Amino acid sequence: MTLEEAQKTVDTWIKTYGVRYFSELTNMAVLTEEVGELARIMARTYGDQSFKTGEKTDLGDEMADVLWVLLCLANQTGVDLTEAFRKNLEKKTNRDKDRHKNNPKL
Repeated sequence: MTLEEAQKTVDTWIKTYGVRYFSELTNMAVLTEEVGELARIMARTYGDQSFKTGEKTDLGDEMADVLWVLLCLANQTGVDLTEAFRKNLEKKTNRDKDRHKNNPKL
């Protein structure tokens, strides 16, 4: 599935099952919440914390939740994520083409 297809799929789902999008500000708060849930799993899986009994451990599901809300926000604000990602990759390539190669810490 491409980013364009993902944006269209989310839009169709929202219009079919979700009634309407939450407001942009609400979705920003939801995105923050979902990133926190992803961070919790990362901290417990790769960091020093341990899981609590019954706590969610599905890293992929949490990443998909983050992506879902990001796709919602893109749809709501008229952002074409395919084009935005292409431009962002071009920016990073131009800016960082030698930066990481010349970093002695890497």
